This record gives sequence, C-alpha cells and structure tokens, in this order.
Amino acid sequence: EHTDCAAYLRSILPGSEMLDDADTDLRLGDVILTFAYFHRLWFDELINLWVSVQNLPSWEVHLVNLFARLANDNIGYIDWDPYIPKIFTRILRSLNLPVGTSQMMVPRYVTNAYDISHVVLWVSSLLGGPSKQTQAQLSGLFNSITSFFHPSNHGRWLMKLMKLLQRLPASVVRRLHRERYRKPSWLTPIPDTHKLTEEDITEFVQSMMQPVLLAMFSKTGSLDAAQALQNLALMRPELVIPPVLEKTYPALETLTEPHQLTATLSCMIGVARSLVSGGQRFPEGPTHMLPLLMRALPGVDPNDFSKCMITFQFIATFVTLVPLVDCSSALHERTDLTEVEREMCSASAEFEDFVLQFMDRCFALIDSSTLEQTREETETEKMTHLESLVELGLSSTFSTILTQCSLDIFKVALEKVFNFATTNIFETRVAGRMVADMCRAAAKCHPAESLKVFVPHCCNAINQIAVNEEVLNEEELDKEFLWNLQLLSEVTRVDGDKLIPYRSDLVQILQLTLHLKCKQGYILACNLLHHILRSTALIYPTEYCSVPGGFHQPVCDYLPIKDWGRPGDLWNLDIRWHVPSVEEISLAFYLLDLLLQPELQRLQRFSKGEQEMSRDDVLQSLTIVQHCLLGAGSLMAPLKGEPIPGLTPALVLTNLLFYYSYCYIFFSHDIYGGFIYLFFALFADYILEHSEDDTKSLFSIIKIISDLLHFKGSHKHEFDSRWKSFNLVKKSMENRLHGKKQHIRALLIDRVMLQHELRKLTVEGCQYRTTHQELMKDLLRLSTSTYSQIRSRAQSVLFTALGTYNFCCRDLIPHVLEFLNPDNNRVTQQQFKGALYCLLGNHSGVCLANLHDWECIALTWPGIVRSGLSSAMSLEKPSIVRLFDDLADKIHRQYETIGIDFSVKECCAVAKLLMTTGSPFPNEPVPSEEESEEGLKRQKLKNFEAVEKYKGLIGDLIDCLSNRNMPWKFEHISIGFLSLLLRDDHQLPLAAVTFFVKCLNHDSLYVRKVAISAVAGIMKQIKRPHKKVLVSPNEMSKHCESVELGRIAVGDRPDNQWLQYDSSKLPRKQEEWEQCVFVEKTHWGYYCWPRKMLIYAPEEEQPKQNLTREEMTERELIIFDHFTDPVFISQFIEFLSLEDRKGKDKFSPRRFCLFKGLFRNFGDAFLTVLQPHMERLVSDSHESKQRCVAEIISGLIRGCKHWSFSKVESLWELLCPLLRTALSNITIETYADWGTCIATACESRDPRKLHRLFEMLMESPVNGEGGSFVDACRLYVLQGGLAQQEWRVPELLHRLLQYLEPKLTQVYKNVRERIGSVLTYIFMIDVNLPFTQPTSSPRISDFTERILLKLKPLTEGDEEIQNHVIEENEVEEQDERTQAIKLLKTVLKWLIASAGRSFTTAVPEQLQLLPLLFKIAPVENDDSYDELKRDAKTCLSLMSQGLLYTDQIPLVLSVLKEIAGSSSWHARYTVLTYLQIMVFYNLFTFMSDQKAVKDVRGLVIKLLEDEQLEVREMAATTLSGFLQCNFLSMDAPMQAHFEALCKTRLPKKRKRELGFVVDTIPSADLVRRHAGVLGLSACILSSPYDVPTWMPQLLMDLSAHLNDTQPIEMTVKKTLSNFRRTHHDNWQQHKQQFTDDQLLVLTDLLVSPCYYA
Repeated sequence: EHTDCAAYLRSILPGSEMLDDADTDLRLGDVILTFAYFHRLWFDELINLWVSVQNLPSWEVHLVNLFARLANDNIGYIDWDPYIPKIFTRILRSLNLPVGTSQMMVPRYVTNAYDISHVVLWVSSLLGGPSKQTQAQLSGLFNSITSFFHPSNHGRWLMKLMKLLQRLPASVVRRLHRERYRKPSWLTPIPDTHKLTEEDITEFVQSMMQPVLLAMFSKTGSLDAAQALQNLALMRPELVIPPVLEKTYPALETLTEPHQLTATLSCMIGVARSLVSGGQRFPEGPTHMLPLLMRALPGVDPNDFSKCMITFQFIATFVTLVPLVDCSSALHERTDLTEVEREMCSASAEFEDFVLQFMDRCFALIDSSTLEQTREETETEKMTHLESLVELGLSSTFSTILTQCSLDIFKVALEKVFNFATTNIFETRVAGRMVADMCRAAAKCHPAESLKVFVPHCCNAINQIAVNEEVLNEEELDKEFLWNLQLLSEVTRVDGDKLIPYRSDLVQILQLTLHLKCKQGYILACNLLHHILRSTALIYPTEYCSVPGGFHQPVCDYLPIKDWGRPGDLWNLDIRWHVPSVEEISLAFYLLDLLLQPELQRLQRFSKGEQEMSRDDVLQSLTIVQHCLLGAGSLMAPLKGEPIPGLTPALVLTNLLFYYSYCYIFFSHDIYGGFIYLFFALFADYILEHSEDDTKSLFSIIKIISDLLHFKGSHKHEFDSRWKSFNLVKKSMENRLHGKKQHIRALLIDRVMLQHELRKLTVEGCQYRTTHQELMKDLLRLSTSTYSQIRSRAQSVLFTALGTYNFCCRDLIPHVLEFLNPDNNRVTQQQFKGALYCLLGNHSGVCLANLHDWECIALTWPGIVRSGLSSAMSLEKPSIVRLFDDLADKIHRQYETIGIDFSVKECCAVAKLLMTTGSPFPNEPVPSEEESEEGLKRQKLKNFEAVEKYKGLIGDLIDCLSNRNMPWKFEHISIGFLSLLLRDDHQLPLAAVTFFVKCLNHDSLYVRKVAISAVAGIMKQIKRPHKKVLVSPNEMSKHCESVELGRIAVGDRPDNQWLQYDSSKLPRKQEEWEQCVFVEKTHWGYYCWPRKMLIYAPEEEQPKQNLTREEMTERELIIFDHFTDPVFISQFIEFLSLEDRKGKDKFSPRRFCLFKGLFRNFGDAFLTVLQPHMERLVSDSHESKQRCVAEIISGLIRGCKHWSFSKVESLWELLCPLLRTALSNITIETYADWGTCIATACESRDPRKLHRLFEMLMESPVNGEGGSFVDACRLYVLQGGLAQQEWRVPELLHRLLQYLEPKLTQVYKNVRERIGSVLTYIFMIDVNLPFTQPTSSPRISDFTERILLKLKPLTEGDEEIQNHVIEENEVEEQDERTQAIKLLKTVLKWLIASAGRSFTTAVPEQLQLLPLLFKIAPVENDDSYDELKRDAKTCLSLMSQGLLYTDQIPLVLSVLKEIAGSSSWHARYTVLTYLQIMVFYNLFTFMSDQKAVKDVRGLVIKLLEDEQLEVREMAATTLSGFLQCNFLSMDAPMQAHFEALCKTRLPKKRKRELGFVVDTIPSADLVRRHAGVLGLSACILSSPYDVPTWMPQLLMDLSAHLNDTQPIEMTVKKTLSNFRRTHHDNWQQHKQQFTDDQLLVLTDLLVSPCYYA
C-alpha cells in the first residue's frame, strides 16, 4: 500500500522526485510533511510579486488569502521573518485609517482593501516561533491604532477595526486548540519550536487588552468586544477579567449612564464561564459571582427596556453555570476546603436572599406593566413587541433560577409566587401572562410540589364562581374566573404522569369551561385542553439541571461549589425523558372521546343541514378541534390512502418516517386521523359554498388542514426560533479552547431535544396519496377564494405541502391552469389572481411556473401566456400587472436550462469492469446484454421525447404570439420565455429563427432588445467551426537568441519580439499577410508561453467564405434573405438609431455581438447594403446615430477576424474615412461611445492585423482642429485602443510620447487631463516587478529627466510660482517660465492619474519633482486656490500615502531634509504634514530601520525650533502623533532636552517709551523656550485617553510657564484645555496617578480664576 501511495503522489505532484523509489515505507505523516514543502515550487515567485506591487490591484486580495491559508496549513515550515514588517505595513494601510489633516483617499485603496478574515488567519499563524518578531509587530500595530478604538472616534473604518478585534482572539484560540487539545489528524503537524508558549499567549493577550477595553463602549455596540473578551479570557482569565470587573462594578452603581451598564454586562456575559470556573490561573474568580448578581438586581427596571433585557440575560447566564445551593454548613462539616472554597461556601448562604429579592423585583415589574397602566382604553389589548420580549426574558430567567435551586430555596420561592398569584387578580393579556409564566416555571421544576398547591386552589375558585349558572352564558366573564383559568392552563404544562392524580378535577373543569359563551374564556379552556394533551402525549426531557440528578444530596457527600461552571459530560448526560405511559395515553384518548367526538358530530350534522349553528358556535367547535389536534397530533396515525399512480416512478419511496415507542395503542383509535381528514375535506367545501365570508372559521379550517398534513408534535417555525436562540446562547457561552461540545449540560440536553424534534419534522419526499390529493385540492380552492387574507394563508400552507410530497406538483398544475384557461368563463378575478399567486410560489419554496421538467413548463408557460385572453384578466388592475411582472421576472431569474440529451457516455464499460473485477463484489448481478440494450433504447426514447417537447413548447409559444388579440404584455412575456429556450446543444427551430429575425423590426423597444440578443445567440449557434493548429513558440523565434531554460524572464525578451508591432514588418501585401502568424491573445508570451499554443490554420483550411445561396443551411438563408433586403435594413438601422433613454444610453454590447456575428458568419455579404447607412450616420452629429454607427463599426472590425487579405484591405479603405469623419464630429455625448467602440474592436486582436486602424488614429491626435475638446476626445479614443494592446505596441507608444512631449504645455484643462491619463497608459508597462526585463516601451526615468530640464526655470528661482492665466488671443511666444508652469500642470495631472492605476510607483523619479511640489502646495485647505496649487496639494497627499521599500526610505528622507532647510516656511510646514502620512502608511517598514527612525526624529525636533510659529506648532502636532502611534518613544534624553530648552532665559523687557513701536521679531531665546514648551505639550497630548507615569511631572513643568510671554502662554493654555477635555470622562480613575499636591496645582490651573471674574 505504501508503494502505491508513493506512486500516486508522484503521478499527481510536480517536483515529487523528493519521494524516493527505494523508500517504500512511506507513512502518512511523512507524506503530509512532504506536502508541507510543496509550496516551494511557487512561493518565492508569488511572494516577490506581492512585495513588488505597490498600488493594490484587485488581485492582491486573492494573494493575501492564499498566503494566509498557506501560513495556517504550514506553521513552522516557512520562514516569514523577512516579510513580517511588509505584511504589517500592508495590513495597517489596508485599514484605511484617516491620518493628517487634508487627506485624499485613493478610491482603489478602499475597494480593494484586504479581507479582515484573511488578515486574522495570517497573523494568528505567524505568531510564536523562535524570533517572536510577529508579536512585537502586532503589539506595535495595536499600539499605533489603539486611540482609534476610543468611543469618541467614528467613521467608515470602524467596522473593520471591530472585526479585527473580534476575530483575532478567536483565531488564536482555534490555533491553540489545534496545538494542545485536538486529536491528531491529517493536518500538517506543528513543530515544537513553533508552538505557542505560555509567554507568547500572555504577550498576545496583553497587546490586545487596551484596544478591547476601549472598544467595550464603542458606538457599534459592545458585542465585538464581548466576543473578543470571551476568547481572551479562555487563555488568560487573570489578565482579562479584573479590568473588566473594574469597569463593571462602577457601572452597576451609576444611574446617569445606562449605556455603560449594558456594555459592561454584555462583556461580563462573555467572560462568565471563565470567571465562574476559576481554575489555577484565576482562583478568586468565583468569589465575584454573588456580589455581581446582587448588584445587578436593580437592573430589572420597568422604565428601561434594554437594561432590563441585558440584566435578565446576565442573571440567566450566571445562574445556568452555578447551582444555587446553600453550602454554608460545609464550613463546619468539612475540613478539606481551600481558602477560596471557604469564602464561596459562606457566600452561598446569600443565594436564598438573592432569589427572593429577584422575585420582588419581578413582581414590581409586573405591577407596572398591567394593561390598565400601560394602555389607553382605545388601544389594542395584545402585548406589544417589547412586552413580549420582557415576558420571554422574565420567564426564561426565572425558570433557570428555579432549575438551579436546591429544594429548600425552591419551596420558599414557590410559596412566595403562589401567594402573589393567588392574592391578586390579574388581567389575562399582559401582567397575567407574566405571572402565569412564573407559576409555570415553578410547576415545571418540581411538578408534584407545585401542582399540590395550584390545582386545588384554581379548581375551587373556578367552581365557586361557576355555581351561578348564568356566568357560563355571559359575554364578559368575571376577571377572577378568567385569571384562575389562565393560571390553571399554564401550570398544567408539566410532566404528564404528575397530572394523573388530578384527572377528575381537570376533566370536570374542561367540561364546565369549554363551552363558555365568552371567547376569551373558552380559548383559555382550549389552551388547558391542549396543554394536558401535550403533556401526556409527547416525549421530552423533564429536567435541565447543570448537574445530572439535581443538587439534593447532603453537603457532606456532595459539595455543589465544586461544580461551578462545569461542562456537561456528553457521554454521561443522564437525561430524564418523559415517555408517555399507558395511563397517560388512555387519559389522552379519554379526553378525545369525551370532548373531540361530540364537536365533530355537531359539525357534521351542521354541514348536512341537520342542525343549526351560529357562526360563533362553529368557530368555537373548530377551535376545540384545532386544540385537540395540536395537543394530540403526535398520537394521530399518518393519513392513509392509495398512492396516486402515473405521476412518475419515484426512484426511492420513502413513507412517512415516524418513531413510535407506543404503537400498540394506536389501532383502536385510528378512527381520528382518517375521520377528521374525511370530514374536513367536505366541511371546507360546505363553508366555502354557504358562508364564504365567515373568514374566522375559514382561518381555523386552514390551520386544521395544515396540521393534518404536517403536524406531528411540533411546528417548523417554533423549531426554527428555538434553534436560533439555542445557537445564540451556545455562542455566548462556548469554550472553543478546550474542545468542541464543552457546553453546559442544559445546552446539551436542549440540543438533543432539538434533534428529536428535527427528526419528527422531517417529512420531505413522502409518498403522495389520495388523502393528500383531496386536502391539496381543498387548499387550492381556499387559495383561489374571494377574500385575499384567506387566499394568502391557504397559499402559504399549500406551498409548504408542495415541497413535502413527491411529484404532487405535476398533479396540481392542471388544476391551477384551469383557472387561467381563456375558455373557462366562470372564473372570477379573485380566482384568477389566486391561481397566479399559486404559480408564483413564495421566496423559498417551489415555483410551480418554473419546475425543472419539460412536461411541467410545456404546460405552465403557454398557460401563462394564453391567460392574457381570459375574461378575468384585466391590465387596468395594477395588482394583476405586478403579478405577471413578478412571474416573468422569477422565471427569468430562476430558470436553469433543462437537459435534452441524457446519454450516458463511456462510463458504462468502466462500471461493468468495476462490477466484474476486484472486491467487494456487488450484491446485484451484472446486467445482461439484453438489459443493457433495453436501457439504451429507453435512453434514446427519452432523448427523442425531450427534443419533441422542446420543439413543441417553442411551437406553442409561437402559436400564442400569432393570435392578433393577444395583449402586448403577454406578447412580451412570451418572447421573454422564447429567449430562455436558446441553448448551445440544440439549434433553435426554423420558425423561431424567422420569428426573432422579424422581431428585429418590431414596434416595441422591449421586443427589439430581446430579439437583438436572441439573433446574436442564433449567430453563435450557426457559426462554422474554425480549424486550429499547434505551433511551437521556439520555432517562431528561432532566429532570435534564446533565453536560458529554467530562468523566469518576464517582459520584452528576444523570443517574443516577433509578436510586437513593428512598422517595418507589417503585413501590407497578400504574401506577407499569409506568412504572418497572428496571435490574438495579448497576454501570451509576456510572462511565459502557453503549454499548448494553438493558432488558426491557414485560410485555405478554413470554412469557405461568402457562400452561395445553395451552400447555405436553412437557418443561414433566413438571416441572409432578411439582411440583404434594403427595406429591412433601412428599417432596422432606423430603429437602432432611435434614442432610448435620453442622456442614459450607452454603447450596447448586445448590438455589437449581433453585428460581430453577422460579419463573422457571412463575411462582407451585407456590407454593400449597410455602407450608405454608415456614411449617412457618421456625418450626423446626433448621439443616437453616432452610437449606432460605432456599434456597427466595432462589430465589423471584430467580425472580420477570418476575412481574406483583399477583403480586409477594402474594408479599411471604407472604414478609415468613416472614422476620420466620426472623430471630427465627436461630441461630449458620444466620445465615451467611440472610446468603447475602438477599445472593443481592439480587444484580443493582434495589433499587426489592425495596423491600419492604429496608423490612422496616430495621424495627429492633437492638432487643434475642432478645438480642445475634439483633441481630448481623439486622445481618449486612441488610448482605448492602445490600452487593450498592453505590451505589444512599444513602437506606437514611443511615437505617441514623442508626439505628445512638445504638446505637454497645452493650455486647455481637458486636454491636459486627458494627456495625463494617456501618459499613465504609455508608462503602464514600465514596471518594477520580479524577474522583469527592462521594457522596450517608454520608461519613466528617461521621461522625467527630459521634463526636469524644461522645469529648470521653476526649480532655480526663489520667487513664488503663480498660475499662468491665458490672455485672450495670446499669440506671441511665452517665456520659458510660463511654458514651464504650463508643463508642470500637465505633469501634475499625470502624477495624479497614475497614483491609482499603475502597479508600481516610480519613487526615485517622483522624488526629483518633490521640491517643486513643496514650493507650490498651499498650507491652508481652501478651495478658492487655483488649479495648479490644488493639484500640487493632491499630488503630495497621494505621494505621501505611497508604499515605500526599505532602500527608498533614505532617499525620501534626504529630499525632505533638504526641503526642510528651504527659505519658504510653506515648504517647511508641508514637509511635516507629508511626514505624518508617509510614516503612518509605512510604519513598520520605518520601524524596522533604526537609522530612519533617528532621522525622522531629528527632523521633527529641528523643526520644533523653527523661526516660523506655524511650523513650530505643526512640528509639535507631528511629534505628538508619532508618540501616540508609538513610532517614537518618550525617553529620558528627549524629556531632558525639552526641559533644558524650557529653562532658556528670556531677556527682560526693556522699558520702552510710550508710543514706541514694539519690536516684534522673536528672539532666538524665545523660540527655543517655546520649542521646549511645545515638546512637553506634544508629550502630554500624545496620551489623550490615559495618564502614563511620566505625565504628572510634565504637567507640573508646563504649569510653570503659564505666565510666560506669548506665544508660550497660548500653547500652555491650549494644552491644558485639551488635557481636560480628553481626560474628563474617566477623571475618577486618572486622578489616582497624581499626588495630592499635584492635584491642588492642577485644579488651580484647570479652573482658572478668570472664569469667575
């Protein structure tokens, strides 16, 4: 086997020579390890590509995904260290955080940013290992972005940061689980050297804590932070939980900031499990539990909904984890307790107090939410959404508490809740429901004790009131009566066998109350019946304690505190199930006989007309029946009946799957299922006939039919919501570190119960029987009845049923279509609409109109179209029009081509071989020859039938269209259907081809559009295949020197030169054309050659062009005849040149495909007819005419791919003049269409084939004829063509650049912008990618040199550069300086355009232009500046965001240093803003280079002492930013330097004579002193949200300068006010860092006396 494995690997893996033949003993582990090295085949190539791309192309995201997966699969086998600073720099850039003041974002950076999930996977896989470099960079990353997490910051980037925060801990936990707890699997084993150590985990958790604690109060909500904390606490509870507790305790006390409470509680819920289970790392955790619970109680507050809900969730989470048992006696009885356990035992004495206080809080909540208090009289009596949520929260929390209590505490609680429920009388809608829920919770936990008090009390109360006979007939019942009935109906939702002792009492109450006159009363009685039946008939677990067996042993044997936070043991869950006993089943059937039977008989007599019943009585009877079904649904036998023959032979017959543990009881009571079904099939018809407006009864009937079809004990929607909430709870409490399924016991039991229900709900794929057929027909009747509400309810039940029974759709479709049949005159509009809805289906279920089956759509599609002739159809009704639109739309969206050819190809022989050789042998015998023959015959027949049905359907649709009375809407729908039937494996029938060609000249725009697409498709169907031959690239380039093998060489090489455009070797003659090897794909040969290079064979081997009529097929003839008819063509062109939507029309790819197909399939046959039209259209300047001719021309150029040389030549003779005319007539509306036309024409075409086009476009694009606009348009069109050719036209690019260079001083802005864009494309191929040869296309470096020479007049002088404004009619030659300014404007446009488009940035070349840009760029943000200054500013902003490599950093810094010494303070100021963005966007690259950090620091500190005040202040801001993102640190030398500067003595103010002009030039001393103060101020402002240890002293130093001369005083005041603003929120904590003396001084400073002056 091992040798086989090795051989297999050799066959599939490149480079698998590593697997040596001799080494036969190859183990799976070794194989996996071998896999761990296969990335070497490609890794270097791709990582170098990634490193060298600077401008974030769209494919970089995929590379990152690949690297992240590689890193995750091969932890420890790849040395990532050299790339780590680059990885983190790019991650930081990808977060798109705002930096500096006036930042321009490159849109591409936002759209192509990395996916956070890839980033997280990559980072978590790089952690650990000997070098620890990743953790250092990760800490750096979080340090630099921490302040962005502060709640006061908000922006588009925040979601990304929160995602990073939430997912990174989860990913690290997943990795830790894999390393430490997971069973060994096929994953590559991680070497011990690279596993995460304890120290690694601690460092990781520490680096994340600060941002997570800030994010707790984020504006996006605290959920992300809570999930992060949950995972971090699993790893290091002792680091994570204490700071969260520090925030939680004060939040529980605060009254003014409720959002703090909700945020901290939701984070506490996340860490609950780690807190409660304690463990060695955080043993004191559990001691916090009781104080937290007690302090959370005030959160149960009727006035604040969100606080109330989070408190319920908080209490429920903690209580689920902890048994509420008083263990204080263990202090005296046991001696083996630790200190923490003793503390927990003594605290547990407070549990009882906690439960009682919680109940008091709940009672107060209930008292304030009774109906009278919260509603006006007029409002509805139902619960509002919020109230129902509070009810849910209250009941589940109370139920959890009682489940987890000891019996002693339970008894006290039971007494308290019983007293509360029985001493008050509640209304039954809001407060009553809440109290009844609490009582139900008590009854569920300990049924015997609870029923003993509740049932006798309620029964007595009800009987006492009912002594008075009239009560039973009152419309409005006594409140006390209703309340006791409600209470009774809820407390009986318990374990069935505990109800048996009270059966006689309960039956008596049911008989008394089921026929009350008051609706509210009898519905409560029905609930009681439903709950009793359910409790006795279903299987369910009866307890959910966190420890199996409950907490009822004495403390000396079992100490509950040991089980705090313990997960359930999946293998010993010990679930206590309730399985119905014989007694319970007999009680259920006794109730059914007693109560259901008479109701069914009454209804039956009523439907036969033998007994009168009022509507209310009918509804009451139906309600009783419905509740019986709901309660005892699981006892009903499945519906019997014969299977319906002839639908199709189902491949696998599944009968309904049921799991009975008590079948023997059924057969005596089988009457119910069958009887109810038969009866309701008739009863629904009766009500529809006699009282169709009795909607309430019909609603009830629909529910009953639904239950008969689907209900087996639980409803799907209830199950779905429980499944959802189960998953939410699971997520909030899971422990992903120690393993899967480490959940608490209650959750595991819940999951088992959900599985049991899911099994009962599984009814898909059941056999369709006659009984079902009857009920479905009833549902269809109800779905097409008069009242819309009944229709929609019945339809939703019908759709569910359609998805349940095999092939029932086929049975139902004819019945639905009967309502749409135009010959059926009895159909009402309501029935018509109902039938359409039935065809449409709901969003998730079956759509009858669009089944994947020929028979069905052959009925439904023509049926829908013909319904247009029905008398019930009215296009005046918007609802009907909308229905048809939706139907057509749904069919178009969901239709998937149905197969015609069902042939099974070669696999039969292989299957036979498998059956006859090798083990194991199949049980079935090998089919005989005859059987195989029979199978083939059936297959042929099936294929033949499918083709017939396909043709039949098309015939039907075309017949419908030939009916003159058909409304236009249905004509459109029918044509839409026809267009769906185009397929690539079967040509369209002739009639349809003729039809579509004729439709090209239809009056309706919609029809023409569909026809254009369809005819383009038909062209593809009838295209004749062209032969291709294999060529060898080496043969083609044999006269060139070859590149040595094995070395990757990318770009312009000797062996791909023959592909490039060379004007001296163009195919201008017939022989040259025939000898030239055309390669249409532009990407072949640039990076490498395809393994098999196929090109088209010579012309004589291709299909014949220009066929005669005799040689054409029928389909070709149809098209040929129409398109050679001048009348048809002129009409067609007339339609094509009409306007569709003014101002919104664009070049249409559909029409282009049509023309391309025509010219490809028929050569130049139609050119003579089209030529006059094209000439006419080209000279007409209307946009729709121009667009039409552009579509024809692009189709022509692409369609002439296989024409002979002579035809192509004559084509260009025709086209060149046309294009010249078109380009001279170009307008603002049409230039984009012409650009698209030429770009489309040149796509995937050899440039040598299109040489006539390129030469014509290159003639003289910028000649001033027709004004600046036409020049810009010509350039645009030319650029569209050249850009498609990429690297294959270096000669043209050189010519174009040579042509444009003298024109760079263009006066007009639009031409300048266009030239800028064209330059980007000219230099696009000059890339600095790995293994790339120097390009033969134009290079940026040469161009920059030439430009700089011309810009000399600007770089040399010192005077300010003003924008040059054109004077009217300015003819005389301008001086060099003016020319240079105009040139610079164009160069700026080029720099801006290339920022977002090129792959790499030419940093050295840009640096030469930098000094000039710094000179021009203004300091303020002001839009009134002229174009030149605005562009310079934009350019600097974009350049500063560029990605830099380590070797480029010294170059940039030396240029910046030089500019920092310039005489213009504007330039010095701008250096600082440039530096801020540049450093942040390349943070880790800078930080990995110590010299660069030193240089930046030196530069900033030097500029702090600048003579210009603005520059000094900007330097301080920059320094503060660098300190804040931890790029620089506040070390002792820096602090000493600033303190020394601060002590600079200022000269005393000389006494001046009055009126003497004050000497305003600041002395050097003042500047130095100010620099020192600014330095201190920067340090203080760099920590806006916390107080580091060095800060108090600095504040004191700063305060000494409060009375210095300006501008120092101003700086100090600003700093202090900023400090106060940012530290105000958490001042109570921050205070702790200061001594009392410092606080006194600070208070004096911050509350200055002048406020009270």
